[in-house]
Amino acid sequence: MNRDRIDDILHQWQQEAPDLDVSALSVVGRVLRIARLLEKHRETVLADYGLNVWSFDVLATLRRQGAPYQLKPTDLYELLMLSSGAMTNRIDRLEQEGVVVRLRDPHDRRSVSVQLTNKGIDLMDKVMPVLFAKEKQLLEHFTQSETQTFVQLLRTFLISLNRSIS
Repeated sequence: MNRDRIDDILHQWQQEAPDLDVSALSVVGRVLRIARLLEKHRETVLADYGLNVWSFDVLATLRRQGAPYQLKPTDLYELLMLSSGAMTNRIDRLEQEGVVVRLRDPHDRRSVSVQLTNKGIDLMDKVMPVLFAKEKQLLEHFTQSETQTFVQLLRTFLISLNRSIS
């Protein structure tokens, strides 16, 4: 059996504190490590387009809404699990880059929507196929059946976490 860094950490804990139950680390530690590695991979791909993970997340969230590719800032920060201040900062930066624009509601001047610009749409339409193809390559080591099982297990874990933590 191949060993990974988490196996080494588990072994160290077993040596240091044999009565400590670290069994959850075998899953949680790997999920966290995988998340960091995937984020690093994503950052590398996105850098070629002048993006990072957070900017991609905002733009992709708007792009997948369909025309006219817009949401209210509150909807954006809820979907992305951010604070309103963090969302405002991100929208400001993306607006400066010309990939989003804030639109005032003509019927309610207090209401604002964030919309992808044509530049933002074009950027996302270039980035998404490249990013998703490179991410698909990362799964080539798994059979279709393994991938489906993996997806089911991850979905179950995510739903369970959302219930426990939310």
